[in-house]
Amino acid sequence: MDEQSTDVCSIYTIIISIKNMSTAITTEEEVHEHHHKETFITKYIFSQDHKMIAKQYLITGLFMGIIGIAMSLLFRVQLAWPEQSFKIFEVFLGKWAPEGVMDPNVYLALVTIHGTIMVFFVLTAGLSGTFSNLLIPLQIGARDMASGLLNMIAYWLFFLSSVLMIASLFVEAGPAAAGWTIYPPLSALPQAQPGSGLGMTLWLVSMAIFVASSLLGSLNYIVTVINLRTKGMSFSRLPLTIWAFFITAIIGVVSFPVLLSAALLLIMDRSFGTSFFLSDIFIQGEVLHYQGGSPVLYEHLFWFLGHPEVYIVLLPALGITSEVIATNARKPIFGYRAMVASILAIAFLSTIVWGHHMFISGMNPFLGSVFTFTTLLIAIPSAVKAFNYITTLWKGNLQLNPAMLFSIALVSTFISGGLTGIILGDSTLDINVHDTYFVVAHFHLVMGISALYGLFAGVYHWFPKMFKRMMNKNLGYIHFWITAVGAYGVFFPMHFIGMAGLPRRYYTNTAFPYFDDIADINIVISIFAFIAGAAQIIFLYNFIHSIYYGKPTVQNPWKSTTLEWTAPIEHKHGNWDGEIPHVYRWAYDYSKPGKKDDYVPQTVPLEKGEEELQH
Repeated sequence: MDEQSTDVCSIYTIIISIKNMSTAITTEEEVHEHHHKETFITKYIFSQDHKMIAKQYLITGLFMGIIGIAMSLLFRVQLAWPEQSFKIFEVFLGKWAPEGVMDPNVYLALVTIHGTIMVFFVLTAGLSGTFSNLLIPLQIGARDMASGLLNMIAYWLFFLSSVLMIASLFVEAGPAAAGWTIYPPLSALPQAQPGSGLGMTLWLVSMAIFVASSLLGSLNYIVTVINLRTKGMSFSRLPLTIWAFFITAIIGVVSFPVLLSAALLLIMDRSFGTSFFLSDIFIQGEVLHYQGGSPVLYEHLFWFLGHPEVYIVLLPALGITSEVIATNARKPIFGYRAMVASILAIAFLSTIVWGHHMFISGMNPFLGSVFTFTTLLIAIPSAVKAFNYITTLWKGNLQLNPAMLFSIALVSTFISGGLTGIILGDSTLDINVHDTYFVVAHFHLVMGISALYGLFAGVYHWFPKMFKRMMNKNLGYIHFWITAVGAYGVFFPMHFIGMAGLPRRYYTNTAFPYFDDIADINIVISIFAFIAGAAQIIFLYNFIHSIYYGKPTVQNPWKSTTLEWTAPIEHKHGNWDGEIPHVYRWAYDYSKPGKKDDYVPQTVPLEKGEEELQH
């Protein structure tokens, strides 16, 4: 018994001494943290710090954006001057442009990869990847994401899928060319067109990895927002940016697995002889053995992600806009609770409207009327957001910096693009303009331009937080005005050529004398596209130059109320020195009556008799 008790005592002593040692080590580490230099690899490449991962997403997204926009300029040249020879085609397309004339197959491939890159690799990653990573921990008062490791893995999966997507451009038979929606049978039968071979396979593998990345990222964001909020940070005090990122992550977790299932079934059809999406089919006079499948099933699976994807892209942009407009109007955001409710309503409704992409697919007309109803319903929360932005701007003390201008432009394109959505969402009206340039105009304004404006607003606003320097304001103004005029110059005329019946995805329309009158409009659109594309070079120059040579920032350059501006300018593991700040009020106490400053940070306790506003 004595021996046993001695053993127990000695084990206990050892445990205590180990514990003391580890405590001593950790405190020593804390003391020496500032002196301890991480290696280049652990700091910049395999980083688990959310601020670094945000920068990685942003820079990868901007690189993919350059490729995506370059592709759109190439096919805009083709559309403006069809079947003419251009040296630039030879340079970029090589064998796909014999004697400088673009091959029709490569036109389809450019359209496909442009759509894929812009939707998934620029907007999803650029908005959710960058700003969710940067802002969620900082704005809720957390040291980091719930899992730094998963966060790192999510980025590297995204990087891998980007590499595979770019690799598919160099395949001998060419990249995927079945449109970014990759409808079967074009995407399911390798003999259907050159891009349906290896290029298509790489596309599918790349997207499967992208889905895995998105899911890991989204789950991380959800857990972080629910579990790691600082003391006093109730859900009703969250900034609208965090609400938007949180709900976006939930939509992603609900809808991305469905795209994965569609991609896996398509891989089965392509490689293992199954027939999920193929029924009786003849190709080049040959009878294929497929029977019993349905291409419409694929459409249902694809659009169950495809439509929520619009809001996965748009909601973060709207969240950023809420923050930027409130800060720069020096006013509380109008209707905070209504804005939260509209985000929730949009999230719910976005999952039950997918059928409006399929009015012409042979779907049951009764279903068409159901989807029309749900689609028109989604206009209500969207209008709530638009009106609340306008009301926040009304009589505000507007600080028209580049971030604010882009946010106001977002409200403009969101309204103008949203109104055409009402026409396309009605099955009886949609039939007349389905698959014309009217559709291209609509979704580019809502999803493309509005989301890009949100991305630009976010970059200009939080650049000091990311890189400790300010961007050049004057270059920002030049970038904004050329982009804003160019974007409307490109997409506004498309509404009219769409109503005239010009079909999308056509390589040339010279075979149809009916469209001869419209040919000149395509030239105007292309010239505007080149001007708007050139403006992005100004942004890139400003971005890269400011990282190294921009004016050093101050702690809170925009005099903002949210928590991220209380963190030290120097980036630290754990975001704050010492204790995490406590929160005592909502995020929008701007220009509060009776206060000497026109902003009251969330960390300032309420005074006696002071009410917390949350209208």
